[in-house]
Order: sequence, then C-alpha cells, then structure tokens
Amino acid sequence: MQRIRLRYTKRGRLRFTSHRDFQRAFERALRRAEVPMAYSAGFTPHPKVSYANAAATGTGSEAEYLEIALTEARDPDKLRELLDESLPTGLDIVDAVEARTSGLADRLTASVWELRLEGVALEDARRAVDIFNAAEIVEVQRLAKNGMRTFDARGPVEGLEACEAGVETRVETHSPQTDRPSDQPCAILRLVVRHVTPAVRPDDVLSGLRAVADLAPPVPAGVTRLAQGLFDEETGTVTDPLAPDREAAVALSMATSTAAASQAPA
Repeated sequence: MQRIRLRYTKRGRLRFTSHRDFQRAFERALRRAEVPMAYSAGFTPHPKVSYANAAATGTGSEAEYLEIALTEARDPDKLRELLDESLPTGLDIVDAVEARTSGLADRLTASVWELRLEGVALEDARRAVDIFNAAEIVEVQRLAKNGMRTFDARGPVEGLEACEAGVETRVETHSPQTDRPSDQPCAILRLVVRHVTPAVRPDDVLSGLRAVADLAPPVPAGVTRLAQGLFDEETGTVTDPLAPDREAAVALSMATSTAAASQAPA
C-alpha cells in the first residue's frame, strides 16, 4: 500500500466551502482521476483519506494537508496533476509527496496567518499590536459546547506584526496579489500561533486586540493561512511538514545508487 501526502489550497470564493463540502468534492475528484484508492473495512467502506487540522469555513488557506492510501503505486507529481484538474479552481492541489515518515499530524504544531484589516490605518494597527505583544495575558471569551469559555489568547502567539497592504514581509505567500484598489486604509497583520488546546484562532487574537487596544475593524477581517508545520524555536519560523518525506526519498535514492554502484562489475 502506498501513502501520498498532499497540500491543497482554499482560495477566493471557495474559502467559504465547509470541510464536509471539500471532502465530497475531493472524493469525486478521486473517482474522476481513477485513483486506485484503498478502502476501509466494514459495512460501508470509505476511501482511506486522513485530513489534518482543516481551516474553518470562511478562512482562506495556502497550506491544508491530507493523506491518501493507494492499492497501487502512482507517481506523486502525476497524481497531483490529475487531482488538481478534477477539482474546481480555488481548491488546488499544489504539492504531493510519497509518505516515507510517520506522524504528519504531529508536525502541524503552528500556523502562519495573514489578517487583512480593511478600514484600519497602519499606525493604529501597529499601536494595538505593540500593546498586545507587551501583555503577559490577554483573556478572551468564546462560546463553546459547554457555554462561554474564557482563555488566554496571548500565550500561544509566537509572533504578531503589522504591515501595510502590498508591502513584502519575511513571510512568503503562494497566493496571487489580492489587494483591491481602494481609497480606504488597509493594514495587514502577520500572525504566528502555536496549535494548543483550546485552539487560539485568528478571530481570538482579533478579540484580544479589541479587548486590550480597542482595535475594531469596521468590516470582518479577511483571514488566510499562509503556512502550517513545525515551529522552529531558533528561527521563529514555521517549517514545511513535507520536507522530511522529501529528505527520506533523497536518502533512499542515494542509498540505492550507492548499492547499485558497489554491485557493478569492476
């Protein structure tokens, strides 16, 4: 059985698709592309697809991950192309690797988010970010299944900065330029947050900015996940979770080549 790990996006209007909607669209794409899927046992078998930490409905993303199990080996790049052609534009399969290591979900420990604040001046955003970053604890409330819950939105935040729309920062994005012509100010927040329990989401950080600095955008923020993976303590960045699989594939290829060379006649 071969396992393939895929990175996909939710762009444009398709950011409003729910996770269940994406599951249905992806399973249809698997059938269209004639992917030799492995199925679960039981009375109602399902294709073996494992989803990891999906973004919320209404949130855009450049870095969603899943893993599929196949009964026959396929080239990851060709499989990616077939699946991408079978999905609507906006739900794009942008990367594929053969799984050669364990624990993909365990490597998704942090996310990089972009929060677009239409109608907010850059100086106001920077002032609010400075206040938030200086605080030890920022308590916010969220309605949970068991009622209203209070928790700290500051602790898991490893980085929060404000920049002007259209200005490049150290965080790279794979999405096309989305700035729209407007005479209104627009600030961009770049957020790096660890995945903890309870999860601290971008809207929780916005609630925290409102609580400590009275920052209240006049329209809902546009939220996009730019990356997710392991948080690197030394650099303060989020690393590619598929990199270990690529490195393992290179190591295997080199070992195979070395073994073949050693067995070749002198």
